[in-house]
Amino acid sequence: MRQPTAAFRVGANARKRDVETRLDYGFLKRFFLFFGIALLVFCPFTRNPIAFGVGGFFPWVLMLIIGRPNMPVGVIYLVIWQWGQTFARAVQTLPDGEAIGGGLFGPNVERAYWYMLASVLVLALCMRATLGGVRTPTPQDRNWHARWQARDLMVVYAGTLALSIIAQRAGALAAALDQPLQAVVHLKILALFLLFTNVLTTGRGGRYLIIVMLFETITGFSGILSDFKAVFLLLALAAIASRIRWTFAMGLASVVWLVVLTTLGIFWSGVKGEYRQVATGSDESQAITASLSDRLGYLGTRAMTPSSINWNDAAYSLLIRFAYVDIFGSVITVQEATPEPVFMRQWGEALSHVLQPRFLFPNKPPLSDTEVYVRLAKGDPTEEMRTGTSISVGYMGENFADLGFPGMLAGILVIGLIAGGIYRFFMSRRLPWMVREGTVLVLVYSIARDGVEISLPKLLGALLMVTAVFVILVRYGYPRVLEWLDRPPRGSRSTVRRARA
Repeated sequence: MRQPTAAFRVGANARKRDVETRLDYGFLKRFFLFFGIALLVFCPFTRNPIAFGVGGFFPWVLMLIIGRPNMPVGVIYLVIWQWGQTFARAVQTLPDGEAIGGGLFGPNVERAYWYMLASVLVLALCMRATLGGVRTPTPQDRNWHARWQARDLMVVYAGTLALSIIAQRAGALAAALDQPLQAVVHLKILALFLLFTNVLTTGRGGRYLIIVMLFETITGFSGILSDFKAVFLLLALAAIASRIRWTFAMGLASVVWLVVLTTLGIFWSGVKGEYRQVATGSDESQAITASLSDRLGYLGTRAMTPSSINWNDAAYSLLIRFAYVDIFGSVITVQEATPEPVFMRQWGEALSHVLQPRFLFPNKPPLSDTEVYVRLAKGDPTEEMRTGTSISVGYMGENFADLGFPGMLAGILVIGLIAGGIYRFFMSRRLPWMVREGTVLVLVYSIARDGVEISLPKLLGALLMVTAVFVILVRYGYPRVLEWLDRPPRGSRSTVRRARA
């Protein structure tokens, strides 16, 4: 029997890869289309059917806008996270049994809901305008990360972890250096992203992935603000960046991922009040005084006695905490009744703060999100102060206070174009593709970790400082680390040169 030629086999394999379903932008478009259709069917049974139906379809619209072949996956995090914080307010109407504008914060909450959706849409359009034409990488650049060893990436992760601990402690001792050192802390995100993409692409080093997931989850609970969710989000984004094949097992793993993340979120919502008192020994502080063993001991005890947590109340608390629309509604009410007397005060104070770095202006007063909340929304910060946290009206609310609607969209447009231009700069560097993707993800995370809650000064400050730090790292730090990762696992460097040739 005649054997198929090599060319025939290669063509057959290529066609097989073409018909495989992979986790990419095309998959996300289809997924969110079905998601939107399902919510459209359900929306007539809600209190705000139009707001619920449009909000449910919004991720599909966002994917249509940003779904370009070379769009960095960090952009997905940027727009979907902020859409989620907005749409959660429509979901909140289900347990509340009242319309979006029928609650304590008044009818302007519904206007805030639409204004925030419009703002997210503007951000997506900015990302499309600045990043939609990113040049396609060579196959070698796109798959370069697969040549590295997972154990070497674990060493890089351990190094960035140690560096982040040192930077955090140094920032606490030298307030003038806190902001640039916080940018260094985010290097760990890049290391995690590269490790995850390497393991998911090659299928090797799964034990390292599990170890890191467990470690990051446990230590994520040890702080005041609890950043355990970050490692789950990074894993999901790494899977999309790696364009892994979608199978039944992958779908099942995704369901487990979602269930675990949601359960941990509800658990944290149920214990965070008491935990912060244990950790700080106070109702009005964020300074941790309890030892790590005491903190983890408390969390372990609560985890082993799940019946001690009111899971329904905790789930509702998580939902209303995630939905960040009510405060914006208060800003609309207050500002239309008694508008700010100073034109563009929020932008002016934000730029003044950002353009006066603390290492040059050590007497610069610290930012107070709560003060802005009281001034713009006439809110009562008592509850937030009692739990040792601050509260912000968010950068969208601050833009509304300065420019109203639709003028606030001009402010969002400026932010989006600045951020997108920065991301494009790093995506155009001559680096392995996943290093570019990971660097942009770090930059996105620095402003999108808190979603719509982040204040205007903090957003602009993070954009400026993290960009400055990573420009230096790309120029002087990356080459040395990449050279070390490119070394052959066995043999001399001449082996690598021959392999490249």
